Amino acid sequence: MTQILGIVKKGKLIPQELWIKFVNNLENGFDNLETNNERAKREVAQAIIEAIKKRITQKFGILFSGGVDSSLIAFVAKQLKCNFTCYTVGIENSDDIAWAQKIANEYGFNFKYKILSLDEFENIVKNVVKILSDADIVKVSVGSVLYAGGRLALADSNNVLFGGLGSEEIFAGYQRHEEALQNNNFEALHKECWNGLKNMWQRDLTRDFAIAKHLGLDLRTPFLDKELIKEAMNVHPMLKLDKSNKKVILREAAELIGLKKEFAWRKKQAAQYGSNFVNGIEKLAKRKGFKFKKDYLQSLLK
Repeated sequence: MTQILGIVKKGKLIPQELWIKFVNNLENGFDNLETNNERAKREVAQAIIEAIKKRITQKFGILFSGGVDSSLIAFVAKQLKCNFTCYTVGIENSDDIAWAQKIANEYGFNFKYKILSLDEFENIVKNVVKILSDADIVKVSVGSVLYAGGRLALADSNNVLFGGLGSEEIFAGYQRHEEALQNNNFEALHKECWNGLKNMWQRDLTRDFAIAKHLGLDLRTPFLDKELIKEAMNVHPMLKLDKSNKKVILREAAELIGLKKEFAWRKKQAAQYGSNFVNGIEKLAKRKGFKFKKDYLQSLLK
């Protein structure tokens, strides 16, 4: 987990109360948010570039799904003439692998991918359940993407790995953000973005830190950059969500930076679906004689 933000201190994830205190210190009210689209776009674009610049090392990997977050990180890294490789994982019929190949070819990114067999995937799932001591389907399937991608990077001697964690929270990328916006309640949406950031410790940071520590990975998360959070959360939420798109201002900023429209506006499934890992867990459950995925995962804890 990135040391720059201070999420990790002396090799340990900071306590939940410190994370919440960090977010609370950044939290702003709903009044006086930026409503000028052009200005918001420019400032978000600049903050993203600076957040990536801060975290680059001599050589690194990018966990690459072909969504706007990882595509933008790779595009900026290429502009900065960095030495990096994009890593994508999935099982058969993974939508993310197909898109990642297309984008990597378009921009000439160093790119490696792995289509896992069901047996290889089973080993990963078993390891992730053991590391997390948790059989939650979302945690295990998302954690398996990081685990498999991290292993691919480490095989290349890349122990620094960039990821898009935090983007969904600050740019309103989840279903719950759409639900918060019912009846055009933009203030509720703004509040939901802040609540989501606070809840990340329990939902995302503990999961990713446990896997990263187990593998010996240094995760870099530019979308959790303090200045970028402040910039993104200063944008009025009406510029983040519309009737057909989430993360609108981020996609516009990505285009401004130079990412092709087709890639900036790709409607991407969550990592566990884009990798086809949820489907893989279902296949494993059936193979082991379980009716439900959760029962199969639960059996791995014993």
